[in-house]
Amino acid sequence: MILLSMFTRLFQTQEHNRIRDIDRPLLSLLIILFLACTVFGFQDEDDVVRVDSDIVILNVTVTDSQGRFIRKLLRSDFKVFEDGREQTISSFSVEETPFAAAILLDTSSSMERRISLARAAAIRFLEGLRGEDVTAVYNFNNDVARVSDYSPGRDLSPVVYDLGTKGLTSLNDAVVMAATDLASRPEKRRAIVILSDGADTKSSASFAKALDAALAANASIYTVNMMDKTAPQAQQMVATAALKDFAVKSGGRYVATPGGYELSSAFGGIVEELRNQYTISYRPSNKARDGRWREIEMKLSRSDANIRTRKRYRAPKK
Repeated sequence: MILLSMFTRLFQTQEHNRIRDIDRPLLSLLIILFLACTVFGFQDEDDVVRVDSDIVILNVTVTDSQGRFIRKLLRSDFKVFEDGREQTISSFSVEETPFAAAILLDTSSSMERRISLARAAAIRFLEGLRGEDVTAVYNFNNDVARVSDYSPGRDLSPVVYDLGTKGLTSLNDAVVMAATDLASRPEKRRAIVILSDGADTKSSASFAKALDAALAANASIYTVNMMDKTAPQAQQMVATAALKDFAVKSGGRYVATPGGYELSSAFGGIVEELRNQYTISYRPSNKARDGRWREIEMKLSRSDANIRTRKRYRAPKK
């Protein structure tokens, strides 16, 4: 917490101009330590969210070498391993099915010049949804709020247009709130879409707790890097590492740019991906309720296929 506090003060908006005065070796050390805490999710044992169910559900994206979705695969094409031991697949679904998505909009002070672009990105995502898909919008700065409830609407809530920018970045808390809400949704396919310019600087929840919450809710995280490319390199490194890590570890996708054709294409691909995922579940052969991490590996009968899904979960604990 001391390290996080130091880094928070360093990157508060009013102190950005002082970065050049920081001793460079000290700054480099802070960056390395911060990235370690963010990426590897160091935390207390009590600061975790565990899967309470005895069933593990995986939403799986399968693409070829060109990035095209591979469809019409069979249950027999998949093999699931937990900690190196093959598991028995108990259910397999491939049909298109409605999904629930939470859009997390960063309204911290550092987003002042990017908030309009973030709103435009959210609109582009909503425009690609089908009638039966539902979304909700959350905003986060010092606090987190859900500004629109889950609904099939394709228009951004008028409340979102009135949102100003202020304070710090409670990204982890926002992910926890969205994941908690998604966990109670009936849709099996769930996504969290983050529109943010940086790593967390305010949350009470750690990165690892936020990731745990998303995994427990079976939600893939898709992140869009809203960082101003003229920002200090150190700041960009921290932001990119955090956003990439959320996406990679949850089986989602990281989008490096917030605008232009690349963003539109990425959002179209995310919507199509959520529609065309395979949903696979299994009951772990390891019945121990020890609260330990379990590593997941999935193999496919086709050697030309790329698989994306979450890579681990935390077992229930007595």
